[in-house]
Amino acid sequence: MWDLASGKLLRSITDAHPPGTAILHIKFTDDPTLAICNDSGGSVFELTFKRVMGVRTCESRCLFSGSKGEVCCIEPLHSKPDLKDHPITQFSLLAMASLTKILVIGLKPSLKVWMTFPYGRMDPSSVPLLAWHFVAAHNSVNPMLAFCRGDVVHFLLVKRDESGAIHVTKQKHLHLYYDLINFTWMNSRTVVLLDSAEKLHVIDRQTQEELETVEISEVQLVYNSSHFKSLATGGNVSQALALVGEKACYQSISSYGGQIFYLGTKSVYVMMLRSWRERVDHLLKQDCLTEALALAWSFHEGKAKAVVGLSGDASKRKAVVADRMVEILFHYTDRALKKCPDQGKIQVMEQHFQDMVPVIVDYCLLLQRKDLLFSQMYDKLSENSVAKGVFLECLEPYILSDKLVGITPQVMKDLLVHFQDKKLMENVEALIVHMDITSLDIQQVVLMCWENHLYDAMIYVYNRGMNEFISPMEKLFKVIAPPLNAGKTLTDEQVVMGNKLLVYISCCLAGRAYPLGDIPEDLVPLVKNQVFEFLIRLHSAEASPEEEIYPYVRTLLHFDTREFLNVLALTFEDFKNDKQAVEYQQRIVDILLKVMVENSDFTPSQVGCLFTFLARQLAKPDNTLFVNRTLFDQVLEFLCSPDDDSRHSERQQVLLELLQAGGIVQFEESRLIRMAEKAEFYQICEFMYEREHQYDKIIDCYLRDPLREEEVFNYIHNILSIPGHSAEEKQSVWQKAMDHIEELVSLKPCKAAELVATHFSEQIETVINKLENQVLLFKFLRSLLDPREGIHVNQELLQISPCITEQFIELLCQFSPTQVIETLQVLEGFRLEETIQITQKYQLHEVTAYLLEKKGDVHGAFSIMLKRLQSKLQEITHQGETTREDPSLKDVEETTVETIALCQRNSHNLNQQQREALWFPLLEAMMAPQKLSSSATPHLHSEALKSLTMQVLNSMAAFIALPSILQRILQDPVYGKGKLGEIQGLILGMLDTFNYEQTLLETTTSLLNQDLHWSLCNLRASITKGLNPKQDYCSICLQQYKRRQETADEIIVFSCGHLYHSFCLQNKECTIEIEGQTRWTCYKCSSNYKAGKLSENSSEVKKGRITPSQVKMSPSCHPSKGDPAVKKATSEPVLDPQQIQAFDRLCRLYRGSSRLALLTELSQSRGSESYRPFSGSQSGPASHSIFQNENFQLQLVPPPVTED
Repeated sequence: MWDLASGKLLRSITDAHPPGTAILHIKFTDDPTLAICNDSGGSVFELTFKRVMGVRTCESRCLFSGSKGEVCCIEPLHSKPDLKDHPITQFSLLAMASLTKILVIGLKPSLKVWMTFPYGRMDPSSVPLLAWHFVAAHNSVNPMLAFCRGDVVHFLLVKRDESGAIHVTKQKHLHLYYDLINFTWMNSRTVVLLDSAEKLHVIDRQTQEELETVEISEVQLVYNSSHFKSLATGGNVSQALALVGEKACYQSISSYGGQIFYLGTKSVYVMMLRSWRERVDHLLKQDCLTEALALAWSFHEGKAKAVVGLSGDASKRKAVVADRMVEILFHYTDRALKKCPDQGKIQVMEQHFQDMVPVIVDYCLLLQRKDLLFSQMYDKLSENSVAKGVFLECLEPYILSDKLVGITPQVMKDLLVHFQDKKLMENVEALIVHMDITSLDIQQVVLMCWENHLYDAMIYVYNRGMNEFISPMEKLFKVIAPPLNAGKTLTDEQVVMGNKLLVYISCCLAGRAYPLGDIPEDLVPLVKNQVFEFLIRLHSAEASPEEEIYPYVRTLLHFDTREFLNVLALTFEDFKNDKQAVEYQQRIVDILLKVMVENSDFTPSQVGCLFTFLARQLAKPDNTLFVNRTLFDQVLEFLCSPDDDSRHSERQQVLLELLQAGGIVQFEESRLIRMAEKAEFYQICEFMYEREHQYDKIIDCYLRDPLREEEVFNYIHNILSIPGHSAEEKQSVWQKAMDHIEELVSLKPCKAAELVATHFSEQIETVINKLENQVLLFKFLRSLLDPREGIHVNQELLQISPCITEQFIELLCQFSPTQVIETLQVLEGFRLEETIQITQKYQLHEVTAYLLEKKGDVHGAFSIMLKRLQSKLQEITHQGETTREDPSLKDVEETTVETIALCQRNSHNLNQQQREALWFPLLEAMMAPQKLSSSATPHLHSEALKSLTMQVLNSMAAFIALPSILQRILQDPVYGKGKLGEIQGLILGMLDTFNYEQTLLETTTSLLNQDLHWSLCNLRASITKGLNPKQDYCSICLQQYKRRQETADEIIVFSCGHLYHSFCLQNKECTIEIEGQTRWTCYKCSSNYKAGKLSENSSEVKKGRITPSQVKMSPSCHPSKGDPAVKKATSEPVLDPQQIQAFDRLCRLYRGSSRLALLTELSQSRGSESYRPFSGSQSGPASHSIFQNENFQLQLVPPPVTED
């Protein structure tokens, strides 16, 4: 023990710790007579120094024995001089970290353990670290212990409660991506970490943000490995402590007063945090002025991290930083002017200043130094015209957002001139309305605004600069009044002025400033009175003798009646309790009536707007206005005048709005209805009838109104279906609908049918009887019965009698014979016999044939079609040579196709003889015309007929045997006399068909054989493949099979790759008895599989993993000879488990649609056209074919390669 002041050795302590161990740590506490030491045995000792009678002594006491866990790091709590009186210092706390836990103990007044914190499994080579620091938390200053081992730092806050007990609470963890070997507190917010790669990390504790990283490998840090390994005393330390010692550097790093000292092999290094000034100056030296300003502003706002050298008081801190920022801004401004390119394009200079100048403006305004901005900064930048322009443009967003007020007059003037020079007048207007313009030349500004049409700015200048609210209105009226009085159309510019004038009047009457803000409260009544007085002036200031009275009201009414009246309505809402305002209201209403009613130059719509406005005002409960009722009668006469056909819909709409606004109380209702009917105002009539619940009369209104007649159906439906109407009202509406049923059907047959079917399905016959016009009846029945017409009614609930359906079919035969068949296909509820009689009556042979076929009389239907075909063939056979293009040939083709289709549809359900009775007469009918024409003089249509005959032959070949067809042709007397050349084309065509089908069959067979060969090859390869275990240990006991010493124990390997001892499998009951032999199953695979299918033992055998075994095809039991059922069961081969497993594996490997299944389905779908000689009936194509699926795709890929 040394005295550092004198360099004198005070004492040598020989018995402080057990011999044979090295000292790892020795640290003083705040008490200079008390120290703690830690040795390589993991024990901790307390050393108490005393001086008795001039003799220095030392007493050693063991605080923690290494036998209970090796402590390798100790840290006593040291308090600063200003915290010496902290209540927790009296406990003399000591933190100790062993290899498994942390302990916090109190040495005074008596030894006591305050906390034990086990930290679980860690990397054994990681170094435990401890560090104390006092931090301010929860309005008090308390010590915080940082503990780390590995890559997670734990923070533990230590508090003393009122009872004197100490409590330790966990704080937020710090998770890192590197392994730590040192932890040091710089201050309560900042910590410095050293990782195992010798990199320093500066961390902000609260945000856990990494502020800086420094590489310190050049320090060549000294490690304390020799002490931890106790090399000096023979190395008698535990293996765990020696491993920790590899990275230990406790004694090489020390911190004091915000500095950290690092002991290197050749020198000592000191690290410290820069002060805030040094950090700013460092950026300035690197010419990073913008970054320096940003950093200084973060200091100013208290948002910077790891701050050193600033006062804790916010106002002092801001003042100091602001002064430094002002110095930087001056430097920045000078640099901006110096760095400006002297020559080149003006755009380059502009871009330079656009990058630099906004920074100056931003920080001056942030620092609230407008004096600096508009004096020294502006003067400096004004030296360069480009910089001055950019500076003025930078001010615009601040002015518009009202963040910049109180601009000096000179800058304001320069600003307006700059924008005016650049022709940015819209910007000028936006700026003026946000400025305090009292310091400007108001007359000059007004003149500029008027010349450049800046009306908002002009109004603002008058209002704010001179408290003048009437002059702007006079100026605007002078522009828009003359063209309106002359009846001219306003220009776009004048329309904008008029709209602004209306908004301005509205703002003034509502107490709001234009275009933004509010009028001062003391001026609001004065402004309202001034504006009202101005509007109701009898004449303008400089009136000509011809000027009509009340020019301002008249101008606004002509400009936009509706909007002007809306402005007045809003004003009347605000003036409810003001007596003077009530007088103004009555007065302005009288003026409006005088101006509009006594003049004929206002449209009905404008007059209607006025009376709608008046009706709304009069209908209010607190109304104080008076309007003569005779005026409303005059308006009614004016709107309903029958001599004026123009603006009919406009006048009706105006009157409707007037009534809906409450004006109906001003009229006599009977007179109103009479006049509305006379003027054909059907919407007015509807409005009146609805008030009196005369809903039936409203139907007449709809039917008479050509614009709304189609809405009558929705109206009737609503009255009949919406609850709230009485039965009498519904009955009267329905009766009126019945009276007008012909009109309704002629208007929209579908809607009429839907109405009848929805509400009165039982009265359909009554409706039919009322429809005398046959065409209307046909349209009605078609809409009612034909589901393709799209009426939304359930046909099953209608219960229409067959007579009505047959009546519709008869009308269909009359009016639309070509659509009968397609209608019958979707129609229901008709009787076949009666319908056949109707079609025969109108000689619709195709329809009759269709119905006979539906009835089941195939031959009757065929005979009708055959006769029709023969007649058509006879027509073209006796046709002269003169006509080259004859439509009858097309008829023959269509009739032939229909007859072939009839035969094809029904051949499936007929025997061979019945099929021949259909097809051979058709063939003979087609060949007959060709027999009549000689080979020397071929018929005009012989080629076409040959083609049709070939089509018949191809179609019948699917149902009649080819030999029968050839025999029938050869037996024909015409072809039996050596004229085979004439049918050579037919026979060759049949042979071509045969060749095609034969080739198709051979190709399919070849594909199937190749598929079978490929599958068998793969099956054989997978069965004969050797087994490759996935691991070299048993999957149950997890021991390597080589290390087991039991000689009797066999090793079992499965094809899935799992390996087991047979003894382990027997314990797990993984055996199956098959044919008296024991078969093994894989424990892992079968247990996973059994979880899903425990109940199906048979499927377990088929799907489970079975050990490879020899294949046997023998039956599993020995039945008696006399039992035929048993014989049949045993005749089927039983697959060995090995075969089952291999097949299962192959299926999973090549899972997908089988080609055989696809070909089988193809053959089934083609079966409808193929010839089957001995089948009486054939099944149709597969109903659920995959080929009917839109998303079906062929998997045209080569077969997959099997695994080795």
